[in-house]
Amino acid sequence: MAEHALIVRGRISNSRHIELDEAVPGMDGEVEVVVRRVTAPEPTRALDVFELISAGAPGTRSRADIDRQIADERGSWSDG
Repeated sequence: MAEHALIVRGRISNSRHIELDEAVPGMDGEVEVVVRRVTAPEPTRALDVFELISAGAPGTRSRADIDRQIADERGSWSDG
């Protein structure tokens, strides 16, 4: 039978009691337990649109180049 391992979070108390956050189906009997401390992730906050834009790399196009592209695009519009 092939061995497999599951990672299940839980809490340890009294240096001996482990309470799992979820059930472990199909694992009745003796098991081997590896314990390691889980560090809490730092809380994240959503960036507003201006923070998101300012966090990006600066562009390499000049204002004149962008204005020229907009003028060309507008010039291609037909009165339809």
